[in-house]
Amino acid sequence: MESAFGRLRPAHHRLTLSDEEEKNTKKCLAFYGFVLQSIAMDPNWAAEHLQVIRTIMERSAVYRRALAPIMIVTGSIGVIAGIIGWLLAIQSAQVFIAFWAGVGVLTLIVAFLLVRRQALREAEPFWSPPTRRVAQALLPPLFVGSVLGVLGFAAPASLGLEPASLPALWVLLYGCALAAAGFFMQRGIKLLGWLFILCGCALMARFSFGPLSIIGGHQIMGGVFGGFHLAYGIYLYFTEQRGEGL
Repeated sequence: MESAFGRLRPAHHRLTLSDEEEKNTKKCLAFYGFVLQSIAMDPNWAAEHLQVIRTIMERSAVYRRALAPIMIVTGSIGVIAGIIGWLLAIQSAQVFIAFWAGVGVLTLIVAFLLVRRQALREAEPFWSPPTRRVAQALLPPLFVGSVLGVLGFAAPASLGLEPASLPALWVLLYGCALAAAGFFMQRGIKLLGWLFILCGCALMARFSFGPLSIIGGHQIMGGVFGGFHLAYGIYLYFTEQRGEGL
């Protein structure tokens, strides 16, 4: 049976698609069908995500004010810790991992206190939907990095890697965490994440020419983790005063 469209148009005016166009059309229809099916299964999904985006846009200035001191303080902790590890000449793999794990825990506590203080000052809930989205984006790569640290501390031989290569993996995973969180934060976080990723890849390529010492690991942790955070925090501090920046 000829379609209504065919009856309305002469045969030489009928729409014809190439095989590639027909294939792309089917893919698009399948995608939109999947989206509509997902929304039908969970009617609150779209509304919840729109609310998160709206909240992030409305509170972007608040997040910038909270992010600048967090970056400056955590970056300063990282730089100071790198200098301490270098001056103390910590060269044991297990002591190195324990030392930087302690620095990481201290940094998380300080960041939590700063975010909590900013939320109280602005009379905003701490565990808001945007905060949950950022935490969910950060968690998988940070969890993998934590597991690598635990395995390196408990059974270094199980990793099959030189202990000094752990900082490069941590840099790479941390960059992935920031890039994922950047979808729910300002654009600068995603760019900072990619900077960590590129730096981690460069460090992994450097290890193909031979491993670094544990002392070099302290320099990487202090220079990359501490230095990048400190530089970005200072940038946010000055651009926030002018209402500019990423």
